[in-house]
Amino acid sequence: MFPRPDFFAGALLNFAENLLFPANVEVDEAATAVITATENEDHLSQVSWAELREQVRQCSSAMRAAGVKENSVVAGFVANHVQALVALLSSAAVGAIWTGISPDNGVSAVLDRLVQIRPQVLFADSSTLYNGKEWSSKIKTLGIVQELKKHGLELVVVINPLKTPDLGLDEIRSKGVKAEEYESWLLNAPDEPLVFKQLRSSHPLYILYSSGTTGLPKAIVHTAGGTLLQHKKEHFIHCSLGTSSRLLYYTTTSWMMHHWSVSALAVGSSLVLYSGSPFKPHSYLSIPRLLSSLRVTHFGTSAAYLTALEANNIRPIDDPSLDLSALEAIYSTASPLPPSTFAFVYTAFPATINMASITGGTDIISLFGCPCPLLPVRAGEIQCAGLGMAIGVVDSASPSDAPAPVHPADSPGDLVCTQPFPCQPLTFFGPGGDEKYRLAYFDRFPGLWHHGDFVRMDPAGTGGLVMLGRSDGVLKPAGVRFGSAEIYNVLTRFFSQEIAEAVCVGRRRESDRDETVCLFVVMSEGSAFDDALRERIKSAIRRELSPRHVPGVIEEGLGGVPKTGNGKKIEVAVKQILSGMEVKTNASVANPEALEWFRAWALKAQVADGLVN
Repeated sequence: MFPRPDFFAGALLNFAENLLFPANVEVDEAATAVITATENEDHLSQVSWAELREQVRQCSSAMRAAGVKENSVVAGFVANHVQALVALLSSAAVGAIWTGISPDNGVSAVLDRLVQIRPQVLFADSSTLYNGKEWSSKIKTLGIVQELKKHGLELVVVINPLKTPDLGLDEIRSKGVKAEEYESWLLNAPDEPLVFKQLRSSHPLYILYSSGTTGLPKAIVHTAGGTLLQHKKEHFIHCSLGTSSRLLYYTTTSWMMHHWSVSALAVGSSLVLYSGSPFKPHSYLSIPRLLSSLRVTHFGTSAAYLTALEANNIRPIDDPSLDLSALEAIYSTASPLPPSTFAFVYTAFPATINMASITGGTDIISLFGCPCPLLPVRAGEIQCAGLGMAIGVVDSASPSDAPAPVHPADSPGDLVCTQPFPCQPLTFFGPGGDEKYRLAYFDRFPGLWHHGDFVRMDPAGTGGLVMLGRSDGVLKPAGVRFGSAEIYNVLTRFFSQEIAEAVCVGRRRESDRDETVCLFVVMSEGSAFDDALRERIKSAIRRELSPRHVPGVIEEGLGGVPKTGNGKKIEVAVKQILSGMEVKTNASVANPEALEWFRAWALKAQVADGLVN
């Protein structure tokens, strides 16, 4: 499995061509290919297959004229709309590498990622709409451009989805780069035919990012051939998507589900690209109204969204103004879906749907655990392994050189893949990328892909998969995936005089519906922890990263940070203790008293929350 096999060596293809001109599928070029929707119902727009192809022709021609070529890096600081899709497809048509980051990220979070990959072109939204308010991106874009100019940025194309009067083009140009307004840039593109660069299967297509549990987020390079084959398999076979299907996946452009969902074009399906709050303008019925009015057949979301409907007893099926008869499937991912929510969904939506919890990740830009409309749905389970994905479960306590299958077979353990698969990443971008790749996935169990999920497989002989959480330090509150290092970076930058060190982990106890990010800080000598500091930390994290990064718990860690003998923080043990698991302290812990403090704190928290007497 490592080094990665060269799948389909000698074959040539273009990813964008396969999405715009689906193979073995007849699409009416006048039919709707993409619908863009926001919280503002008046901003709904539709693009036909012919119009989408023409926009990609213009955009790819403009890219070539700007010097973009094979292996150039093109970045998008963009929301989920058709202009972002056109930029993505145009990048692929030329043979460039696309990376997308959502505008809700702060400047530090964006630069932690983009400085590594040195984009030549940046597409940036002028503003975004969220929770009923228009948010300007101009100040953030200027900060990003100022730094990226030092790393090879040449051109910024500003997209104006909300028709903002001030795009800040002159201010961007003052940073020493070219700046163009998106619509004008397309209209002034050379009048050239739509050309698709034919490339090897292993040609780099996308860069996505690891969560950054140790240092900066790692830039994961995914291939065109592997991504296309995997997504077509999942869409066509596992999801039964086709030319009569319409897919709406609630996602940002940072999340791999955005890349996964747009590939549905390759099986002839139409897309609904949505950006904004899922609870505006009609509270909990906002998304169901879209599903009804747009006749969506397949809807994807996070487990957190569905549990929010359950917690508030929202049953769209009971609303006589909604017609959900077109809905065939609901997909849930990002965190485990509670068994009770499975049952609830079948009372809140048509009982004929395929309610499928799915799992995979940024690392494989696809799924290990898949839906299947032919199999039974069992509460709390993922229906089946993806076709061609040789997954297994190994004993978490196994030595690295002798991984042992769990015994009995339905015992919990670490998710692994035992055979190569086409959507394995190509490498990590930048110097030392191959070694970083090996350490990320093959260091724990050499020869096996170690995915970092804690699971049970085949419970009671069903063939299903039960997700129990992460086996590493990745944080996933409300399904949003990031690493503790992002939090540590903010603390180092803004609180280094007050805070000596910190540990940040996710807590999900058996009774918790979602994961809570818990941050414990150890104060420097002479500094005191108080509510004002807690609020300043929250404000800095919200500003520099995003509101989704803000910890739910920030406390003083009076017992210190538990570490190994070589000084590495023992995050996983803290996470397991806070989540109510039994953790044995072994000889590798340099300061076992720190773990004892966390055990005591976790018990006090359980008492305070009414979980124990």
